Amino acid sequence: MIKLNEHEVWFVTGSQHLYGEETLRNVARHSEEIAKNLNNSSEIPVDVVFKPTVTTSEQIAAICREANVTDRCVGVVVWMHTFSPAKMWIKGLQLLNKPMCHLHTQYNSEIPWDDIDMDFMNENQSAHGGREFGFMVSRLRKNRKVIAGHWKDEKVQKKLGTWSRVAVGWHAFQTTKIARIGDNMRNVAVTEGDKVEAEVRFGFAVNGYGIGDVVEYLNAVTDSEVEALVATYRELYKTDNPAFNETSVKDAARIELGLRAFLEEGGFGGFTNTFEDLHGFKQLPGIPTQRLMADGYGYGGEGDWKTAALLHTMKVMTQGLEGGTSFMEDYTYDFRKNGSRVLGSHMLEICPSIASGQPRLEVHPLSIGGKEDPARLVFDVGAGPAINVALMDMGNRFRLLVNEVQTVAPEHDLPKLPVARALWKPEPDLETAASAWILAGGSHHTVYSKAATTEFMEDFAEIAGVELLPIDKDTIVRDFKDKLRWNEVYYHLFQNNM
Repeated sequence: MIKLNEHEVWFVTGSQHLYGEETLRNVARHSEEIAKNLNNSSEIPVDVVFKPTVTTSEQIAAICREANVTDRCVGVVVWMHTFSPAKMWIKGLQLLNKPMCHLHTQYNSEIPWDDIDMDFMNENQSAHGGREFGFMVSRLRKNRKVIAGHWKDEKVQKKLGTWSRVAVGWHAFQTTKIARIGDNMRNVAVTEGDKVEAEVRFGFAVNGYGIGDVVEYLNAVTDSEVEALVATYRELYKTDNPAFNETSVKDAARIELGLRAFLEEGGFGGFTNTFEDLHGFKQLPGIPTQRLMADGYGYGGEGDWKTAALLHTMKVMTQGLEGGTSFMEDYTYDFRKNGSRVLGSHMLEICPSIASGQPRLEVHPLSIGGKEDPARLVFDVGAGPAINVALMDMGNRFRLLVNEVQTVAPEHDLPKLPVARALWKPEPDLETAASAWILAGGSHHTVYSKAATTEFMEDFAEIAGVELLPIDKDTIVRDFKDKLRWNEVYYHLFQNNM
């Protein structure tokens, strides 16, 4: 998985020669100090690299060209220390194809009431210099994130940290390869889509592989490798339970080792499969898929390549954050008068990164798939805020749908449900959220994350140029339907630019 600390964002400051060399020296000194402070911030996981002040159209175009071809650079943070006439930025902004964040700040935090004079005013013009720059970016219809506030404030640094994480995630999204092992689950609609358009729009590639391509790797796994992995299972998970079957667990370990080798050798960031096409596997890959997700691989059930790509990207974004991120599915409802809830789960494939406590390794029959009893990790998910995110191909565009939820601890045991599961209350309530989700054509597969927030997905949608529809505490179905209608017109008019 792509590491956050292997990447950087460039800190570029705009000014002009009108104010003299002393002012430009101060601008450079202040800019370097801010960049160094942001680079040392614990909230920002990538390197923040100071770049010299740009004061001409040629300098701006040159720094944008350089950013475009520097692999380590995933985005540009732009700050207007003084007034920087924005016509100078046209060529550079037209060239720039990396994500951009406009940091609307100033060097000083408060007005120096007793000492302020016109020299100070000329040097510290972010208040209107940022507006001049903002006009040109809007005039050129360039997507960007705008963060307003003082650069030392924790809130500002957190927002910049989120954006930088998403910028690395976008880099991963553009370069990921997804292995579609087998095909789509027969007759299922939402897991299909235009893979060519996805690669044109987003960059990630989806290619199909026969199940036999993976079985070759399974057959190459040695018994000693299986024994070693089973020993690891015993160290990490609870295995002292009646549902632990060593023969089945060894078969699962062999699948994990073979599948992992296939993915590593192919350089894949994610994969899909379907229980309708697993010839050569003794059992459905439960714990293998769960553990691969925990290591950062994306996964989508029933051939769902969009969810696999999105999951891998969100895994990249949320490295080092608490809470975890997993493949998920709304499985069944708990309708009640005082707050209906959703029980989320899947047949087997829920990532242990979201587990509350130590997972149990168990083997149970599975009523579908026609395979031997699969091994899987069983656990509950702890209480706390989370989001469910889905990516759909709507025919003329891709749509990103986000529902904020409140995960709750189950008040009852589920002794006869041998799968990992999460219980949550959707915002604003189940009835509203489900209605809005269905009206938007939302998938039954999602990426569930306690580590990411809606802000992550807002930044991602801005960078990717994709439609975003949040469902939160303020959602009203009537207004949501209007938004769907307005968006349909907007994307019809501007689909060539989306």
